[in-house]
Amino acid sequence: MASRIPDFYIVGHAKCGTTALTAMVRKHPQIAMPVKEPRFFSPELRTRYWRPPSNRRRHPSTLDGYRALFEGLAPDLTIGEASTTYLRSSTAAGRIAEVKPDARIIAILREPTAFLRSFHLQSLRNYDESQRSFRKAIELEPLRREGRRMPRFSQVPSAVFYSDHIRYVEQLERFHAVFPREQVLVLIYDDLRADNEATVRRVLGFLGVEDSGFTVPRAELETLKMPRSVALDQITRLAAYAPRNRALRPLLKAGARTGVGRLGPVWRRALYEDRPPADEDFDQELRRRFKGDVQAASEYLGRDLVSLWGYDELD
Repeated sequence: MASRIPDFYIVGHAKCGTTALTAMVRKHPQIAMPVKEPRFFSPELRTRYWRPPSNRRRHPSTLDGYRALFEGLAPDLTIGEASTTYLRSSTAAGRIAEVKPDARIIAILREPTAFLRSFHLQSLRNYDESQRSFRKAIELEPLRREGRRMPRFSQVPSAVFYSDHIRYVEQLERFHAVFPREQVLVLIYDDLRADNEATVRRVLGFLGVEDSGFTVPRAELETLKMPRSVALDQITRLAAYAPRNRALRPLLKAGARTGVGRLGPVWRRALYEDRPPADEDFDQELRRRFKGDVQAASEYLGRDLVSLWGYDELD
């Protein structure tokens, strides 16, 4: 069977329910989503580091390589992919429209402060952030825009320009500039969290697939732990994902022989701890900072996000 370009795209952001939505939607018998996070249409936001051949196949740099990800799928299936970088990317909307002008786009928005706090933790786990304190990471943004105090091992340095993620109207406008409004569905994270089934059925209707008789599977929204030591977390994960490194092979083999895998829960407790409670004063400070963005998004979407997210209660 010939390769195809996906019919729909779940475009992000990270930590806004994209993984959960993908997990539920891909269970539909008329839908195929064989890969997640190929990031093909946002080349400026791909990792800057070396990738093994298997990883390069999942993250192709050519259109032929991208098509190959969807090779062999039945012609009657609706094909999709999800990449959390597409909404933030300044080029993804245009790139998708160029090869698939009839594509369906699904975006998910989340209350900015909760989103950034969760995204900061994800960035720590992805090596894009090195500052454990959420407040300090946000406060470093001006210096980092000048190229100072950047995380040494960051795969995508611009990921720590946190305020760029909250430009919801600007991000949606890029898609509306190249796709008709009826081809862009904007979801709100709160709705997905409150009612998985209703949200998924709304998505299925948007995609034009039959939903009668389909039981929507439940998908838990991921809760990450905080690394006790960023450096130790990075060393541990690099060891796990670097079998090509000859110096590490004996260690990895020894770990397999001695059953380190069975000590996984103990090791995880040693490496990770629960995320610290939110700093309410700093959260309020951020909410005041992003209130204008929330008001603009409310007006743009015709939905009162100001009240939904509690921004009307700010003094």
